[in-house]
Amino acid sequence: MSTAQRLRDIRDGFERPFWVANVSELFERLSYYAAFASLARYLNESLGFPTQDASSLAGLFGGLVWFLAAFGGAIADRLGFRRALSLAYLILSCSYFLLGSLGSSWMAPVRGLVPLGALVAFLLMLPALGIALVKPAVVGTTARASKENVRSIGYSIYYTLVNIGGAAGPFVASYVHRHMSVENVFRVAAVSVFLMFFAVLLMFKEPRKAGDVPPPSLAETGKNFVTVLSNPKFMLFLVIFTGYWVVYWQEFITLPLYVAKYIDPKADTELLLMTGPLVVISLTVLINLATQKIASVKAVTIGTLMSSLAWIVLIFKPTVTGVIITLICVALGEIVQSPRYYEYISRLAPPGQQGTYMGFAFLPIGLGSLIGGWFGGKLMHHFGEVTHKPAGMLWTIIGVGVLTAVLLWVYDRLLPAKPDEATLA
Repeated sequence: MSTAQRLRDIRDGFERPFWVANVSELFERLSYYAAFASLARYLNESLGFPTQDASSLAGLFGGLVWFLAAFGGAIADRLGFRRALSLAYLILSCSYFLLGSLGSSWMAPVRGLVPLGALVAFLLMLPALGIALVKPAVVGTTARASKENVRSIGYSIYYTLVNIGGAAGPFVASYVHRHMSVENVFRVAAVSVFLMFFAVLLMFKEPRKAGDVPPPSLAETGKNFVTVLSNPKFMLFLVIFTGYWVVYWQEFITLPLYVAKYIDPKADTELLLMTGPLVVISLTVLINLATQKIASVKAVTIGTLMSSLAWIVLIFKPTVTGVIITLICVALGEIVQSPRYYEYISRLAPPGQQGTYMGFAFLPIGLGSLIGGWFGGKLMHHFGEVTHKPAGMLWTIIGVGVLTAVLLWVYDRLLPAKPDEATLA
């Protein structure tokens, strides 16, 4: 196929809801990663939480977002994607504003009544309610508002825009942190998603296709959950793949603390976190085209191994340059596995249930953050503050990733795709 024909397919293959949803996702990711990039150090250095508690709270922030997406997908199917997105962005704007107001004088009466840890934990849970609706609604829209011949490219575009937001978020956080204050990072995030609330209301039209069934009733939604949960092969895959995210989320949860404590206390850790997203923005579509003939589970396995072994660089080169190289290598593994993972899951979903199935696709991401925050904090405390051998933390993280890749390889060997799943390869 010629380049001109491919460009025509892309131009004609996506409906307007695809572009509105994905551009709004860009700004949602900007808000999320701006907050996430500053969160661990803010909790540790500004609010005085110990390393373990700061890591666990950061993991809670990331984990509940993705865990609740499994339920948000069913709600998005029921509400419709337009209502789900507008409600989500309204919730998010209020949530980030409250996070940025933790130290404000008008919050003093609340701080006097509630222990700081409990208050922070509660406020970190609020964004999960909004993002739990955004993620499955955007990915579900991508499935419904793109033609079959460009759907794989659609997921690459989705992931590229996600990473543009992921790159812009740490940059915005760095700028706001240096020129204003870290609390204002969350307020800027609130403004970003509040604008998307109006964008969805004004420009988004519910995507429908011939053959789409009506949104499921509450009883049908419950049945969908049972159906997915009762699929042992699918659930086993999700459980194994959680290991990838335990490793990956260390980039945002413990790496900023690791760099500040053991590499360079003056390093701009928020700016460093732009590295991975910039690599993904540059190379996702090209690598997706180069690896599209590799079976989905094999691509996920290769990507997992690449991202895990990347941390070896930081062990042997504990400098800011080593951090950058490590983040580049982690991103290359992410590029190989992520678009194929979403494609694998989306093709399992029957008509009208894309939100439910894509919601479950986010479950390993949430579990990985919840476990990774607690696990990373324990490792940093033990190897950094007790034994004073911080590299031991990195070796342990590498071990978790390699074990995950081995289990994925065994899974693919023992539970090969059925004939009706051939399109997943």
